[in-house]
Amino acid sequence: MSDIFRRDPRAEWIARNRLHPQHVPQEPLILRGPTGLLRKNPHKIGFIGPNGIKRIDRTGASHANQQGRRAAKQVEVELPLHQVDNPDFTILVAVDAVGGRLSSHDRDTLGLAHTLANKGDEKGAVVAVFFDDITEENLATAGIDSLIHFDDKRYKSYNPEQRCADLCELVTVLRPKHILLPDSINGGADLGRRLAATMHIRPACSVWKVTGDHLICRGGAGKTDITRPLSKLLLVMEECSEPVSDTRHQNMPLSVDINAQCQLKIQDLGNISVDPNEINLAEAGFILSGGNGIVDWPKFHLAAKALGATEGASRVAVDDGFMPRERQVGATGTWVTAKVYIAVGISGAIQHMQGIAQCDKVVAINSDDSCDMVKRADLSAIGDSSEILDELLNLIQDNKGLTEQEKTEAKYA
Repeated sequence: MSDIFRRDPRAEWIARNRLHPQHVPQEPLILRGPTGLLRKNPHKIGFIGPNGIKRIDRTGASHANQQGRRAAKQVEVELPLHQVDNPDFTILVAVDAVGGRLSSHDRDTLGLAHTLANKGDEKGAVVAVFFDDITEENLATAGIDSLIHFDDKRYKSYNPEQRCADLCELVTVLRPKHILLPDSINGGADLGRRLAATMHIRPACSVWKVTGDHLICRGGAGKTDITRPLSKLLLVMEECSEPVSDTRHQNMPLSVDINAQCQLKIQDLGNISVDPNEINLAEAGFILSGGNGIVDWPKFHLAAKALGATEGASRVAVDDGFMPRERQVGATGTWVTAKVYIAVGISGAIQHMQGIAQCDKVVAINSDDSCDMVKRADLSAIGDSSEILDELLNLIQDNKGLTEQEKTEAKYA
């Protein structure tokens, strides 16, 4: 009897045909070619993703774990701990932390401080200063070795003179090698220049790059680069450095007894009520934006008025004449950085998604549960926009005492 391998085409056809009555599932399915060599079954390679599309994992991880990507999402990667027990020097960073949360500008400033702390043979520690409350949840990955928190009623209002006096005394106690503040409109630029005038030192403003022992600053409305020696006080621009993302830091609370006394010349009279639509869209913190899904625009305007939100719109709504051009949100309109952005009836074109990339929390109200805006949103309400706005107005009426006359203004607008 010959030992040559002989194929059985009918058996192979039955093995491939799952609908054949004589088909017997095999794991793995063994197929041989005309020469007797084993053949791979292409239908067994990869796994089915959560959206029903077949994915091929060429690393082989999907074969070891039958759960595929779902199990991979459950695995949390723990970053290595960056610890400085006895630092040779300190880098002091006074962050803006508007609303108690670190902005992208704050994280870039901490990233530059981390670079300066690890430059050379000596190792330094980054000390961050927070005024008012802290609501940030990811401080461990921001690059903070020690944390100083000034939690006082004096900082809950506009009080730059007291902040400057306390920060100046803190510099006297810690004697940091460098002092960094974000050169921003949120208070860092003003506080840094006040500190420089009080300490009689020349600050380096609009710093966007550090090369060795030199700084590259932007001048002439951002059209000129100025090279100068490394200074003690740096007011840095956004994207001056990459934020810390590859290490965890101790974030140890540091107790410092500071009680600076200063003569206050500025008196805070509190906030003044203004029309939200008079606020520049790029600076608005709360935006209610409407798109092609809005069928009742008077009701949309009433909801924005009741919420106290600045109105925005998608390009389709602007092109159709429902909203003015200066209210367009997106890459072709205005880039916004709101704390809360509510998108009503906006599917989420790529240009619009680029314009809201820096928003903190996004809420989507849409009838399509598979649109890009719903996928991007932190909270979604699926349904008719008019019905959801009606329920929203009812809630506002119950909590704020909105009268029925104000609620019916939409019918006669």
